Amino acid sequence: MVRLRLRRMGTIDKPFYRIVVIDSRKKRDGKYIESVGYYDPKTDPLTLKVDVDKIIAWLKVGAQPTQTVRSLFKKAGIMEKWHNIRFPKQKDVVSPENAESSKEDTKKGAETEQKMEEKELKDERTD
Repeated sequence: MVRLRLRRMGTIDKPFYRIVVIDSRKKRDGKYIESVGYYDPKTDPLTLKVDVDKIIAWLKVGAQPTQTVRSLFKKAGIMEKWHNIRFPKQKDVVSPENAESSKEDTKKGAETEQKMEEKELKDERTD
């Protein structure tokens, strides 16, 4: 499985991380497929630079982010973009074909309501 995860770089007290695409069986700092950004937790505010197009492309082919990378992507707004791509909003737009059928449905609904009322009136009269 291909993962999006952090690769540690820097010195002992000054770590920074590259966000890389890597096979899940590889070591943390092993050979990676592609670098898609970096993350520096020591700066104030933290530094996060990512290539959104590359990340979305890898997510489309099935790459899974680790929990830490997922939380970083949420902060950057990438997970929201990915969600909107996967599940587009369905608008209540009425096309001309649907408009005619919806008008017919409302007419039929009104006719059945009238028939129901007439039946109720007849039942009351017979009682």
